[in-house]
Amino acid sequence: MPSASFRFYQELNDFLDPFQRQREFHHEWKGRASVKDLIESIGVPHTEVDLILVNGESVSFSYLAHDGDRISVYPVFESMDIRAVSQLRPSPLRQVRFVLDGHLGRLAAYLRLLGFDSAWDSRLPDAELARASIQEQRLLLTRDRGLLKRKAVTHGYFVRSTLPADQLREVVDRFDLRSRAQPFTRCASCNGLLTPVPTEQIHDRLEPGTASHYQQFWTCASCGKVYWRGSHYRRIRQLLDPILGEGPRPEPTAPGEF
Repeated sequence: MPSASFRFYQELNDFLDPFQRQREFHHEWKGRASVKDLIESIGVPHTEVDLILVNGESVSFSYLAHDGDRISVYPVFESMDIRAVSQLRPSPLRQVRFVLDGHLGRLAAYLRLLGFDSAWDSRLPDAELARASIQEQRLLLTRDRGLLKRKAVTHGYFVRSTLPADQLREVVDRFDLRSRAQPFTRCASCNGLLTPVPTEQIHDRLEPGTASHYQQFWTCASCGKVYWRGSHYRRIRQLLDPILGEGPRPEPTAPGEF
């Protein structure tokens, strides 16, 4: 039976059994097998991998492993551009857009608060999530390893954290989102864009006294929900500002009543 030595680096070790982590180990297989199939049989989704070296040379996922190969597997590189040597990713996504599985609803709302286009519907099955990722060019966020192992999914990430606030920080760090954030420009409920609206146009939709306490209002272009900088605004800022790595921010041009 053929066997190759494997070494996984950095956070890819999160997916391995304890005896495989941070060390070289041997893995056997039967018949012909691509390096992608072997990596996923060990437990690592292909979407987490950005570079594979076999005997020191970069290979694609379709490379057929041979007995005695030495295979090094690396995660996404944040600090350097490896497109000249990596043969894995078809092309980077031009825009930062997400689709999230049904268990990550709170994370979706938090990403929307930062202004990121984040599609989420708790009713969508795995096949629809994969389709949205591919056809709408969205990065798939999930805690389901099996979903990331679907062959058609090219851009995805397994969220390690279980608490929504920690998940938000993890995603912001992983994809270096701080400079791209535009807080309070999207609807946290439906993902629509927010636009300023004169008070007189929505006066009849407000609770008594709201219009006299607040001067600026926004509506969601998709669902029509009305927003303003109300009682929840400071609490949300206390959540977002540390994650963005900033102290007090200038007042945004969109609402905070969520």
